[in-house]
Amino acid sequence: MSVQISASDVNKLRQQTGAGMMDCKKALVEANGDFEAAIDYLRKKGAKVAASRQDRESNEGVVIAKTTADGKRGVVVEVNCETDFVAKNADFIAFANSIADKAIENNPSSLEDLLALELNGNKIADLIIDQTGKIGEKIGVSKFETIEAEQVVPYIHGNYRLGVLVGLSAVVNGGEDAGKDVAMQIAAMNPVALDKGDVDSKTIERELEIAKEQIRAEGKPEEMVEKIAAGKLNKFYKENTLLNQEFVKDSSKDIKAFLNSVSNGLTVTAFKRVALGA
Repeated sequence: MSVQISASDVNKLRQQTGAGMMDCKKALVEANGDFEAAIDYLRKKGAKVAASRQDRESNEGVVIAKTTADGKRGVVVEVNCETDFVAKNADFIAFANSIADKAIENNPSSLEDLLALELNGNKIADLIIDQTGKIGEKIGVSKFETIEAEQVVPYIHGNYRLGVLVGLSAVVNGGEDAGKDVAMQIAAMNPVALDKGDVDSKTIERELEIAKEQIRAEGKPEEMVEKIAAGKLNKFYKENTLLNQEFVKDSSKDIKAFLNSVSNGLTVTAFKRVALGA
């Protein structure tokens, strides 16, 4: 029995991928309504998957990124509301900042621990309910990320719509500026991992499978498929792992080389990127 594909399913896939209406419908039919499989189907057929569009399908709110005074630890917190009007309200932004400050002060290990902290004599979870009552919109904290490093550099992009933390391996002259440049790179290029060895095996298998399907579709002989697929995987690493990405400000270098030019051996040890609603 075939799965019924609704117009809203087609529209959702279209929003996620940027592919045409008929392509999306066909992909969902072929994939029996499985969204992941439908996206793979579209990619294998060469339809453009605009992954960056997924950030637009978001709740409103703000993303706050901050570090401790010594720059050794950073936090990113996403506080959500329903409308852009509330997200731009100074009191709402101040409330979100007060939650991030509590996270900096108390170093909670999880979102649940953060919500259990006391702020002005009340648990943050209770204050969120109070805010919901006052504002008349659903308020919530959906994400909390933290990293520790020798030097953590925070960056907030696009009117609190995206927050980045970059952990550097050492405190060096020009480190803060370099960290900001790398944070902007992360905001713009959305790397999936720090380096080649950090990409999870499921992602690698998926990329190889898609590459092989594309190569076979081009009519290349089977004995060449593995070799060409390996080349495509290397291209994937270059485009999607931070240290191997071309530096946006200077395309003659990758991020690894850029950091080395700032200070010999300087590298990124960790990063976090939180986009509103993503």
